[in-house]
Amino acid sequence: MNEMIKGSNVALASLSENVGSVIVSLGWGSPTGEGDADVSVLLLDVNGKVRSDTDFYFYNNPVAADGSVQLLGKTPTADGNEDRISFDLTAVPADVDRMVVAASRYNAARFGELEDVHLSLADGAGDDLLHFPIDDVDSMSAIIFGELYRRGEEWKFRAVGQGYDAGLAGLATDFGVDIEDDAEAVEAQDDAAADDQEAMTAPAPADEPGPRSTPEAVPPPRRPAEADESRKPATRPRTAKKKITLPKVARKTLAENESWREARLFPVSALKSDRDREMRATSVLLSVMAQVPEFGRRLTAAFGAPAGRRETFAEVTLPHGDSPRRPDGVIRVERAGKLWTALVETKTNGNALRADQVQAYMDIAARRGYEAVITLSNDVALEGSPLVDVKIDRRRKHKVALWHLSWAEVTHQAQMLIRHEGVGNAAHAWLLQELLHYLQHDNSGCHGFQNMGPAWVPVRNGIDDETLCHGDARALEVVESWERLIRQVCLGLGGELGQKVLPVQRARRGTDPGERRGRLADQLCQDGRLDAELRIDATPGVLAVSADLRTGKLRTSIDVPAPEQGYPLSWAKRLVRRLAEAPADLHIETLVEGETGGPRGTLERLRPEPADLLPKDSGTRITGFRLTLLKGMGSGRGNAETGFIRSVDEAVHRFHKSVMIHLDRPAPRRAPTREPATTN
Repeated sequence: MNEMIKGSNVALASLSENVGSVIVSLGWGSPTGEGDADVSVLLLDVNGKVRSDTDFYFYNNPVAADGSVQLLGKTPTADGNEDRISFDLTAVPADVDRMVVAASRYNAARFGELEDVHLSLADGAGDDLLHFPIDDVDSMSAIIFGELYRRGEEWKFRAVGQGYDAGLAGLATDFGVDIEDDAEAVEAQDDAAADDQEAMTAPAPADEPGPRSTPEAVPPPRRPAEADESRKPATRPRTAKKKITLPKVARKTLAENESWREARLFPVSALKSDRDREMRATSVLLSVMAQVPEFGRRLTAAFGAPAGRRETFAEVTLPHGDSPRRPDGVIRVERAGKLWTALVETKTNGNALRADQVQAYMDIAARRGYEAVITLSNDVALEGSPLVDVKIDRRRKHKVALWHLSWAEVTHQAQMLIRHEGVGNAAHAWLLQELLHYLQHDNSGCHGFQNMGPAWVPVRNGIDDETLCHGDARALEVVESWERLIRQVCLGLGGELGQKVLPVQRARRGTDPGERRGRLADQLCQDGRLDAELRIDATPGVLAVSADLRTGKLRTSIDVPAPEQGYPLSWAKRLVRRLAEAPADLHIETLVEGETGGPRGTLERLRPEPADLLPKDSGTRITGFRLTLLKGMGSGRGNAETGFIRSVDEAVHRFHKSVMIHLDRPAPRRAPTREPATTN
């Protein structure tokens, strides 16, 4: 893998033959686990400017209509998160000369607060081609990580590493993006100014030196003038207009009574065996992927597939020695006369993938020039811990990528589209609705991670009788199962909320996933506890989850920082009022500076006396409040109602629904303002 330095460049074709599509990943870690940034891409012409405002892709405009750019979102890594962007270089319009990849922080944050800021680029087979570490940007709120640019008929990459202290608004303006007034954001900024001493300043007047705009976020691109003369900003350009989602309230049924069952496109009652479930699930998924472009593209873009005409096939027979093989499915995409092909191997109902099957499909794909093999099961893949070990023949010129997809991730992507982001028409919405109904049916076998594994009971018993020793391999198996469970909980909650929910990996715990899990296994042997943290967009803190196998209790909690202004008694009263509908057994603890803990009590006891949350010493500085719910955990290793998996999922959902939604949200990202243009 090429290590890039600032200012260096390289031709992609010299690194790999499979660069028709590439994945660019921007990564960083945070000592606190709370640092984050937004990625963006700008398509520029030969003059170094965007052709129009729609050439600016960011969190509110994530996908190009031609499929050339797609922001795939965040993926957790061992030391933080990576934000990934898919580029289909064969689909980039001819008048685009280069594509700039950037990221920005918000609310006056700087990249100096993050660790290991870097960019990496992988080819269509998933092989990492280059790595570019970035430093010397401590005071910068936006960075141009790099750019993809044309030289004749080939694409090259340049490592830029240029910082902007004016934020993404200044960067975007320099490239010709027309920053639009946002009256609502301006009003919110004015209202918040009295309460937020660190609010960002307004743009400098025309007769004073300084950057053109200083706020840290950019509003959605301007709509075409002929479509909107009132200049009202679009909340979700390219996705909100004429998009179809499920209605918030279900229509009244015409059924005579509850025994009448609605006819379904994908029935599940006839499924009697695992083979039936695998065949039906594969056919259902692939058919919907082919018929709903938004859904099919979302799943395949992460695997390096180009945007183009997509067809899917089930039960295809392919030659392999003396006995032909029949993969569960095939995905084929055509773009500019070229084909991208992936073989699909499916498992349902908790069945494990077979290494010999996957190995055979990898060999077939390599011989036939196919690009990928995709495995699909209820299991969740972990970084550095492959589900299936396969041997790669390095002598082969053609490389085949091996990808894994969990049924929980399929469900998550369908939920995001049909419930929150929307699809192109009512027929596509209905197809996704039927797919979701099928995946969530008890008889489909597509329920995601649902078994803590054979080590669960021995480890739990070893903790009970204090016989579990350090170095026991079974403790590591339980830690890996716990990590899979937490990732699935994030997918489920994120699909319901329409927000990013990611497990937090703190940098101080190390960057090697194997070493990190080993330390967690040692903690499990010593304390009998499994810990995890979840970050949910638009919430004031990290949701901590702790499973104490000694006491059989699940603890969910969040630390809420103290306001920067006001009086402690006012903070306590406001917090109790906000939690008026929270469970009475919610524990509230005051966090104080320099001490292990302050006053605490249940919400039921504190409602009439919020002042009990204040330390007796009035000079003690309050740093925040910790809110905690306790719940008995299931003991079984499976997904039954009395099982551990179900109890963790319910505890997280209950805490968010009954506690976190009542808390004050973090300050919104403020949009920049611009003085109206005048003509003489």
